[in-house]
Amino acid sequence: MFDPDTLPYYDPAKERKVAVITGGTGGIGYYTSLHMYLHGYVIYMCGMNSHRVNKVIQEIVKEAETRVIMSPKDTLLRNAIFGSLRYIHLDLRDLNCVERAAAKIEKLEEKVDVLINNAGIMAVPYEETKDGFEVQLQTNYISHFLLTMRLLPLLKKGDSRVISLSSIGHNLEFTYWKLSQSFKFPPNLIFTWFRYAMSKTALIQGTKMLAIKNPDVLCLSLHPGLVMNTNLFSYWTRLPIIGIFFWLLFQLIGFFFGVSNEQGAIGTLRCALSRDISAENDNGKYYTTGGVESKSSSVANNLDDAASSWIWTVHELKKRGFEV
Repeated sequence: MFDPDTLPYYDPAKERKVAVITGGTGGIGYYTSLHMYLHGYVIYMCGMNSHRVNKVIQEIVKEAETRVIMSPKDTLLRNAIFGSLRYIHLDLRDLNCVERAAAKIEKLEEKVDVLINNAGIMAVPYEETKDGFEVQLQTNYISHFLLTMRLLPLLKKGDSRVISLSSIGHNLEFTYWKLSQSFKFPPNLIFTWFRYAMSKTALIQGTKMLAIKNPDVLCLSLHPGLVMNTNLFSYWTRLPIIGIFFWLLFQLIGFFFGVSNEQGAIGTLRCALSRDISAENDNGKYYTTGGVESKSSSVANNLDDAASSWIWTVHELKKRGFEV
């Protein structure tokens, strides 16, 4: 598997590198933030709970110092000059909050080098946000679309990389579904996965369209791997009685096919930092576990469908007062 220690390290005093990450407090997001911090990045960690984010920031700082102590033979790590970690309030279920978060970053920074659209929810019951979108579609795709468009001018002044985390689950969209399709049907056990697949397919489609419209910005999507030790499954494991069955199922899948949270972060790190990947040669591509180039589903790859999803998203945002 790709070794993140081979990625470039930066001295913040000499070369300021800025990253923005959503969902950086847990799971693969935590380890993505940790490694970006180790490599000298100024990281804006976007989350809803200031207490939790600031607590995680302290944990990352402590973990980084521990790794240096425990790896005395790793010259690059031993000589690394850490970056910094900062909190930005962001609730992806509220588009106005997304606007405010982007505006705050614009006031604080002259450029952004990497935007990592990492946060997401999975297979939850049907719910509509205050903006009138199905909650998975907005959290996983629409809010990240808006955040990306708002930060695009800053990204074009930096290293210009947008990394969006999709999922192998996008393959469940076996034929193109219009984003206006709600799948508001029982049982949730089935149709919640359709809604999830649609949101993750849309994220890949949006990344491809962004790459076409902005060839100077490296836009990549990826499946991080089957990361089973995550709170994404908490809804299922907490269900009365059958929650035990789901817990056992996820444990088995994780044992035979899963990767750890840190291993799941490696793909993101390679896409975000590797000098071997460029907008000229790799724009719009899809990667999988460990940062290996792969191929998304035929639906996600269809540019006509991607264009339809893009137009729908722009139109729906405009209806709600958000020009993009």
